[in-house]
Amino acid sequence: MTLRCLIQKRKGFDHDSHALSKTIQTQLKIHASVRLINGYDVEGLQASLVDDAVSRIFSEAMVDEVLSELPKTKGSLIVREPLPGQYDQRSDAAMQCLKLLDGECQAKVKTFDVALFDETLSDEEKKRFIHYWINPIEMRLKDLDHDLPIDEEESDEGECIGFTTMNKNQILNFLKQEKAAMSELDLELIQHHFKDVEKRNPTHTEFKVLDTYWSDHCRHTTFETHINEIIVENGPYAQELKEALECFHEYRRQIHREDKPVTLMEMATIAGRVMKDPRVEISTEVNACSVRVEVKTNEGIEDWLVQFKNETHNHPTEIEPFGGASTCIGGAIRDPLSGRAYVYQAMRISGCGNVLEELDETLPDKLPQRVIASKATKGNSSYGNQIGVATTHVKEIYHPRYTAKHLELGAVVGAVKASSVTRETPQEGDIIVLLGGRTGRDGIGGATGSSQAHTSQSLSTCASEVQKGNAPEERKIQRLFRNETVSKWIKKCNDFGAGGVCVAIGELADGLTIDLDVIPTKYEGLNATELAISESQERMAVVLDSKNVESFMEAARLENLEATIVAEVTKENRLVMKHKGQPVVDLDRALIDTNGVRQCASARLIPTRPSTINEEIFTEDSALKKLGALNITSQKGLVEQFDASIGAKTVLFPLGGSTQLSPTQGSVQKICMENGESDTVSILTYGFIPELSEENMYLSAQGAVLESIAKTIALGGKVEDLFFSFQEYFPKLGKDPKKWGSVVQALLGALSVQDKFKRPAIGGKDSMSGSFKDMDVLETLVSFACTSASVDAIVSQEAKKAGNALYFVEAKRKDNGLFDLDAILDEYLIVQQAVQNKEVAAVRVVENGIFASICAMVFGNRLKAKIDTRLDLYALRPASFLIESSMENVPASWIKVGTITDNEFSFNQVNIDYEKAVETYTLGLDFLYPVFQEGEAKFKAILDTDEEVIGYRGPDVDEVRVMIPFFPGTNCEIDTKRAFEKAGAKVNVHGIRNLTPHDLTESIDAFCTLLDASHILALPGGFSAGDEPDGSAKFIVNVLRNDKVKKSVEGLLKRDGLIIGICNGFQALIKTGLIPYGEYRELDATDATLAHNAIHRHISAIVTTRITSNKSPWLTSVRPGTCVQVPLSHGEGRLSVGEAQFDEWARNGQIAFQYADPAGNATIDPRYNLNGSDYAIEGLVSPDGRILGKMGHTERVQDNLYKNIPGMKDLPIFQNGVDYFRKTRRNQ
Repeated sequence: MTLRCLIQKRKGFDHDSHALSKTIQTQLKIHASVRLINGYDVEGLQASLVDDAVSRIFSEAMVDEVLSELPKTKGSLIVREPLPGQYDQRSDAAMQCLKLLDGECQAKVKTFDVALFDETLSDEEKKRFIHYWINPIEMRLKDLDHDLPIDEEESDEGECIGFTTMNKNQILNFLKQEKAAMSELDLELIQHHFKDVEKRNPTHTEFKVLDTYWSDHCRHTTFETHINEIIVENGPYAQELKEALECFHEYRRQIHREDKPVTLMEMATIAGRVMKDPRVEISTEVNACSVRVEVKTNEGIEDWLVQFKNETHNHPTEIEPFGGASTCIGGAIRDPLSGRAYVYQAMRISGCGNVLEELDETLPDKLPQRVIASKATKGNSSYGNQIGVATTHVKEIYHPRYTAKHLELGAVVGAVKASSVTRETPQEGDIIVLLGGRTGRDGIGGATGSSQAHTSQSLSTCASEVQKGNAPEERKIQRLFRNETVSKWIKKCNDFGAGGVCVAIGELADGLTIDLDVIPTKYEGLNATELAISESQERMAVVLDSKNVESFMEAARLENLEATIVAEVTKENRLVMKHKGQPVVDLDRALIDTNGVRQCASARLIPTRPSTINEEIFTEDSALKKLGALNITSQKGLVEQFDASIGAKTVLFPLGGSTQLSPTQGSVQKICMENGESDTVSILTYGFIPELSEENMYLSAQGAVLESIAKTIALGGKVEDLFFSFQEYFPKLGKDPKKWGSVVQALLGALSVQDKFKRPAIGGKDSMSGSFKDMDVLETLVSFACTSASVDAIVSQEAKKAGNALYFVEAKRKDNGLFDLDAILDEYLIVQQAVQNKEVAAVRVVENGIFASICAMVFGNRLKAKIDTRLDLYALRPASFLIESSMENVPASWIKVGTITDNEFSFNQVNIDYEKAVETYTLGLDFLYPVFQEGEAKFKAILDTDEEVIGYRGPDVDEVRVMIPFFPGTNCEIDTKRAFEKAGAKVNVHGIRNLTPHDLTESIDAFCTLLDASHILALPGGFSAGDEPDGSAKFIVNVLRNDKVKKSVEGLLKRDGLIIGICNGFQALIKTGLIPYGEYRELDATDATLAHNAIHRHISAIVTTRITSNKSPWLTSVRPGTCVQVPLSHGEGRLSVGEAQFDEWARNGQIAFQYADPAGNATIDPRYNLNGSDYAIEGLVSPDGRILGKMGHTERVQDNLYKNIPGMKDLPIFQNGVDYFRKTRRNQ
């Protein structure tokens, strides 16, 4: 049957409607209110499943109302739906949940959104609203009376008729008609090859494959352009430019490359070629930088490979911010992942134009800057949060020239035990397996589109170039590759980037035959070209020996992954693709490997003198204005959207101090081991100073590399152990020698620092299409520095103690404005030694001047400073240090600028209102990224419950068995496993699979078998099915309500077993009734629930919680009134409950944890009760205490983590749970 389901939020839960109404009234100047309704069109659903589908999947009784029809209204009605073929996580999750009701259910779900206005809009108002609400790259208007199906008709590709005889004009027309990224010369090369060698016309598919293969995105054609002439013009630092250029040529002579063409790529990689560090892994798999590291573990020293990679997604994020930014982090992760590394650490850098501009000030053919900024943040954070990668450094840069094209930049770190990696050359007969996501029309043109400048047509013509990410799918690949046996089977691997099948598989071997017919697709009707070139996220191509294929396929199935044999390695050096049994691509490898015709260019290097900035008079008003400036003010509301504690390996939280207001200038994580512990950390920093790019790119690149070094030193890393990877982002260069000269200057500036410090760049990524009409992006070179260190060496950056002195150490500049690298190297090594010797309390690299940097240091622990110095407090002073220390004898070059205090806050006798300064700093971006929620939760004080619980009535248990199920979207199962194993439990981790009805039945039966033999059921955190459809934990809830599972859960409780649910697990427990009732219940609108956070965004922070009741085996060793700090990370953690039910919980002692203020009092103050939970409730227990649910991730609190958060300590709930079954332990 066909079902149309309409769902609207109940009062108190309809934040989206209120927020959109506010936007259209204030920004769009439309005097109306709007109500949003979620819609689902379901085809092929059995009538017997309708009631359960509506009540358990499409709606949630506590927060939703189900409508039989759209409400009558006098106002306008506008409906949108996802573009056909685009991935829709909500519909995907709905269909997965329907299969839980009946494994044979084949129903199809399409989603839509209805905007219902209380007033009739004029045609102009409708136009403004549609322009804001519907991005044509991802959505379209929907007619509720008609459905527009996906086009399932194949087009006839065939050959390019007359190709080999085209004249010049015909070639130009052909390029324009095909929207090709290649040049006229490239096309002529193809023409001559087919005319003279193949003696036939190419097929259309062959042409598209070559256009994709040779795109700037895939083959760095700009960076591989031959620079035939470099002219250094006279100017302030012409001599330094000539010396750097000579250094480049000398390096080439040293390794006998002087006969190679001079290219930007040669300049970018030459230091890595010359400074051959034996720790760098050299292989044919070059998707990420790879360094050998000795990792200290509890089993001794082990050899590991640490891999890091930076990646931009500027073009797709500019035109579809959410999808583009989500696939930026997804693509970055897949590069080290293809090298078999488990990615556990991420950093996100973004660049936006003026986010203060009103929507009606937006340039034609552009999305509003604040829309790009906010949606890109949600996209990037959503993907990283779901896949379970800790993003521990986030920075957004605001500069008007990023209006030309957004900067979306991610960097990640992964690691793998060296013995788990096999690197072999594919041999004839080897099999290639495609793993992961399916192929669709979304993603066609991703490589060629991102290689071209943005145009006024991009928003309406590039829809197929941007995909939506599916993070749960990629997490499955991470889990599979973490299996040491599976990893060793893989000879070679490539991730599916923008080039799709033709590049990802085509790069694996010289001779290949690919069967396009077997490639799994999202829907029927894709033609050969679409199958060959469509980018699809979350896919890998792996080369296997034929003897290991069957075992690999079974391992993939056990991780709920589709795996398909799609190609075979052949001895012929040709790339062959077959469709419907016929070859549609048959290309000579020699032609492919030309990468097209090498273009030529010349470069003019114009040295310019840095501008002189007059010193600004320091006053309280000017100081407060600085603290509220876009690039200085706190980005707390932005940073908190990224999960920074997942993986339980975060050594420094992104925001440090008791108030979490001191930003950490890098990312520090323990090496992520699935089993065991490590004291070795990876440090990742970035350097980029936009103001220097406004001066010249030689200086800017020097500053970027120096800043990344300085930040590494400040955090506890060593210069001699770091490696660089650069990200270049420049306008389309064309044939302009000045633009080419600017890039050359940047690479020479970076080379000058590499040469001085003797540390190489071993990787990088270039994006050379940052133009829109006559606008160019800010020329950008970002330096990433990565190293390893001991966790004991790490120093956090927030000010520690009143009375300590504050010193300034300058990165000296020459008279011509360039950095004095000799002096800086000496100073850096002195600071490094002081950090390593523990002679400093904190070190901060100066950003945006001394004043701003001091504020960033002291606000974290509510300290102050008394500053007395002749230095200009507002001057930029890039790559310099501020050092807090109690040393009596400091180096002569350290300039004392003041003292850390706990009372006076003054700068050169100018007193600053401390509270006003903190407020200005905290809320400067509140209009874009809110910090605290509005409104107030319900609250009343309650008495603590200190009550001994009934003990375990069974026999003493030697081996306490814990069963941890994980579901599509779960990401905390390993953290939870580790916590229980540390407590001495035997843990079984089991996945629910749903690729086929058999998989679902088999995995649920296994779930029950394992649970029947267990003492504890632990439901871990994550985003089951992406918290869709429109609500958290629906997938888990429907598994738990399965008759077999329900019987096993009830059996566990009958034998005095325990249950714990954290975050997503807590959401599942409360939505089944197991909490608060201790049994399964059918819920209604009066029941409590966990809803979207009151601030309506993801919250990742560390909060204080108070133990209010210990009436639970989980809390037997804890006294009520105890306060502990715990990491939070969730989007739906606001506990909503009526007063009567709350009173009952309080009487029963079921309120286990409450959010607390610094004094230890339960509170609804939004500074401490971040999600706005009623009555400050963070965790609950069942009436008998044996079921515990909590939002805080206690499993993520481990030794030597969160070193910049004072007072962190473990809460022994896992130990208590295990000890409950051990009488000998309980009686101690």
